[in-house]
Amino acid sequence: MRAALSIGLPGTTDHATLRALAPRLERLGFDRLWLNDVPGGDSLAGLRVVAEVTDRLGLATGVIPLDRRPVEKLDLSGLPAGRTTIGIGSGGARHPLELVSAGLADLRARTTAALAVGALGPRMRRLAARKADAVLLNWLTPTAAQHAMEDLHRDAGDRAGSVRGVLYVRTIVDGAARAALQREADRYGSYSSYAANFARLGVSPIDATIDRGATLAAYDVVDEVVLRAITVEGTLAELERFADEAARWRAAAAPAEE
Repeated sequence: MRAALSIGLPGTTDHATLRALAPRLERLGFDRLWLNDVPGGDSLAGLRVVAEVTDRLGLATGVIPLDRRPVEKLDLSGLPAGRTTIGIGSGGARHPLELVSAGLADLRARTTAALAVGALGPRMRRLAARKADAVLLNWLTPTAAQHAMEDLHRDAGDRAGSVRGVLYVRTIVDGAARAALQREADRYGSYSSYAANFARLGVSPIDATIDRGATLAAYDVVDEVVLRAITVEGTLAELERFADEAARWRAAAAPAEE
């Protein structure tokens, strides 16, 4: 199986940068652009900008924390439902499963866009397998990703062919960004929920990243790989180079697979 290849950026990415970069991503053949929904950055607003300058590129949020942004307050206008994926998560909610389950039902009533659930633990993954169109996985090694996909197919039952497994992987395309990648890994390793997950897997956070394409093919165990771009400063020039290099990795791997 060859995974679809997408790009992930912070929701705080400048709109002028998104407007300039998105047509390049579409031209290079990337499947989707995922925007993280973080404080200070509205992923939906960013995707509206992307929708204006592209025709085919998929649009996705990864993920909107419903404890901070309830479904009823989400502005879904201006997003073509046929190429949009609304990713949601529980954030820091006290009752995460109940919040996400209700959020999925509310969104189903509001949009025909695909719905994804950000899931770290097995119970949230099971909910996604049964009620969502995709599960968004994070910080997994290829081996752990393969096991997660096996669980997804088992939990989805008759829906197994209808639920996509999507994996976010922090990635760099040059050595200059390695320090930034390490800082990102250390940051997530400091969060208790992620630290517990790394401990269960028996890996360190940096083991679940991609350093210049060396392990990209190993992630073809999932349906879609989102290369979360890590650069030194996040400039348009850096992101353009990131996209060009990532596209070259996939093109270089194609002959061996055919």
